[in-house]
Amino acid sequence: MKDFLDLAHDIWDFLRVRRKYWLAPLIITIVLMGSMLILTQGTVVAPFIYSIF
Repeated sequence: MKDFLDLAHDIWDFLRVRRKYWLAPLIITIVLMGSMLILTQGTVVAPFIYSIF
């Protein structure tokens, strides 16, 4: 968990220093979609999620 928090902190520092705030919504969306696919991988909801793509 500490490694993940270090990674998130490094990404936030990159966005802040380089003033690339427009990347934040893209990164958040990718993380949310990835976690949704991982969490629902073996459930009944999976066919409905895969039909979205």
